[in-house]
Amino acid sequence: MSETPLHDSVTPTSTAGELLSRQREALGVPISDAARALNLRSAVVEGLEKDNYEEIPVTAYRRGYLRSYAKYLGLDERLVLEAYQARHGGSESERKVTPVAVTRPPSKVGAWLFKLVTLLVIVGLIGVTVAWWQSRGGSEPPSMGTSSTLEEDAADTTTPPPAEPVVVPTPVVIPPMIDEPQVSMDDEVADTDATDAPADPATDVAEVQAPEAAAEDTAPEPIANPNLLELTFNEQSWTEIFDANNQRVFVGLQAPGTTASVEGTPPFRLTIGNATGVELRYQGDTVNLAQRAGANNVARFTLGE
Repeated sequence: MSETPLHDSVTPTSTAGELLSRQREALGVPISDAARALNLRSAVVEGLEKDNYEEIPVTAYRRGYLRSYAKYLGLDERLVLEAYQARHGGSESERKVTPVAVTRPPSKVGAWLFKLVTLLVIVGLIGVTVAWWQSRGGSEPPSMGTSSTLEEDAADTTTPPPAEPVVVPTPVVIPPMIDEPQVSMDDEVADTDATDAPADPATDVAEVQAPEAAAEDTAPEPIANPNLLELTFNEQSWTEIFDANNQRVFVGLQAPGTTASVEGTPPFRLTIGNATGVELRYQGDTVNLAQRAGANNVARFTLGE
């Protein structure tokens, strides 16, 4: 997920919780959805935004949760960790657990069981090999001529090549000589002009274009789908859409440069964060989200009533 600039109201002295809280509100992301995406309880996420770490006593976990939350919101994790270090770095205490090494003597029963299992596996493999050998019809190994015999049998069962066709010469019959009528040069020129005269190009073009024009006149015009919403995200935005059946047909934090097509039963209830960075088309028309955006550039409205 790409990083987004900090909100205008954020100052260099802001705490880590303030950075996270203001970025989430600017994107219009509910705290419950953020907790679900991070696989955390809502109380833990609220504690991160309020700089209250009673739910997270281990310092390593605090830093890991802050880093994951910053990545989810598109913030620079280094700025969030530096803000946390500036305020809580001197008072944090690590809980160290001393590893305990337990040495157990090797069990004689375990070694005996391992040898027994190994022996059973070997015996089983030998039995399978013997059964396979007997299924081949004998105890003697196949001779060298077996492969050649198989090849000969396969050659006998192949389809023979088609026979070449026999060409029978056709007898040539020479017709008797018949006096042909004499044709004058004028008659030959007249016949040549009649057969070589080109067809009228205008008639051919009309005949070719007439079916195409008729096909274009009968082609139906495309009808816009009244149940389809098309969204283009030019900037990062959190979007949530419900249809007339109160079914959530689309939800999530979208990255810049992505598109989405949502289909459902109108009217639709939409919540679009960072609305000025999103393009919305419905029934072939573009919806002006800038006019519908309210506080923090979040647009909440109903479409298709």
